[in-house]
Amino acid sequence: MTPLLELRGLSKEFPIRSSFLRRRLGTVSAVNGVDLTIAQGETLALVGESGSGKSTLGRMIVRLVEPTRGEIHFRGADLLALGDRDLRRARRHFQVVFQDPYGSLNPRMRIGAVLLEPLQVHGLLSPAERKGSEGRAARISRVAAMLAEVGLPAEAAGRYPHEFSGGQRQ
Repeated sequence: MTPLLELRGLSKEFPIRSSFLRRRLGTVSAVNGVDLTIAQGETLALVGESGSGKSTLGRMIVRLVEPTRGEIHFRGADLLALGDRDLRRARRHFQVVFQDPYGSLNPRMRIGAVLLEPLQVHGLLSPAERKGSEGRAARISRVAAMLAEVGLPAEAAGRYPHEFSGGQRQ
């Protein structure tokens, strides 16, 4: 069976440059040779000291930071070979869980609107969900299903981020 995510020899080096003339003086190795396989349905917790490369690794997986070396395969597809359009399509299947979830949520938006926004941005609402008042009921139902999937009641859609615990925000 094809793994959900597979990393082989993933590394990231950042250049050290002089402040004068911006000459390259050397490199800092942020991530060095990570090999990792995650099967469908598995969960992985990445734990380490501050500055150990956890966030850099996550950013490389979703290609917000390009690796210096290595391979990234998601459901068998080589993510490093994808062009912009295909990468955007693949990103629909990713979700980054930030260490500070409150910092990534708009405090002025209710959670229902926060959950709908990526569906709208990526064009993932059905034609029925896009239509005015008829679509409103379908959108409410879709948000309620997403909340139920993570153990939250449908009423949570009307709450603001500050009304949730840290774990609920994640």
